[in-house]
Amino acid sequence: MLFIILLNCKNLFCQRPDSIKQTLNFKGTISATNNGFSLVPTFTLGKPALVTMFSVSGRRRFSFEPEFRYSLEDFKPWSFIFIWRYQLIRKEKFQLKIGTHLPALNFTTPTVVINGVEEDIIKARRFFPVFEAIPTYKFSENFSLGMYAQYGRGLEKEVTSKIYFISLRPSFNQIPLTKQLFLRIYPQFYYLKIGNNDGLYVAGSLALAHKTLPISISTMMNKSIETKINAKKFDWSLNLNYTFGRSYVEK
Repeated sequence: MLFIILLNCKNLFCQRPDSIKQTLNFKGTISATNNGFSLVPTFTLGKPALVTMFSVSGRRRFSFEPEFRYSLEDFKPWSFIFIWRYQLIRKEKFQLKIGTHLPALNFTTPTVVINGVEEDIIKARRFFPVFEAIPTYKFSENFSLGMYAQYGRGLEKEVTSKIYFISLRPSFNQIPLTKQLFLRIYPQFYYLKIGNNDGLYVAGSLALAHKTLPISISTMMNKSIETKINAKKFDWSLNLNYTFGRSYVEK
């Protein structure tokens, strides 16, 4: 299924006049972590996880950026998010992306009785519609300031119907430590509202990377400032990341 989607993405993103060669950019990150974090940092798996994030784009402004999260203890899926984004504004300093999650799935493992025997099943909880807006202003090669705003709605009865998430996200890239080693720092301050409960939080990630190696080590934390949401007040993770990418150009 993913292969078919990628082929369709190639046709969608790379349609250009014959005088311009078609291109397809594919990149991604695979992370093994002691504690899986979701797209909203308030929610964590609470146990080791495998997180994979991909991006497929071409010359046009559309991109397909799915995210898949699995538990490493029982190898069961945790969440699948199929993210479709469009660069509404693409300037040298300022960019604005809008997107939707189609679909966004969160999985639980309830215990049910089947023919008198208890069994764990995998149940998908759907979120639709989900909309997002991502404005970013680039001050320099190493510093940018962005926001992320998301509205989502759960379809199942046990899921709170409406979720609002607004985050302020400074980004510090390529902070040199040595000639080869550098840091990436991504703090964020955000507001989250789930149903009638809301909260203010501070979160962030710190990564140590090498200029020529695809492997990096990172840590992520989340701390509540003031909240009515039933979740951990503080949580963290340690991650081992593998990053890859390739561009395909029409011959």
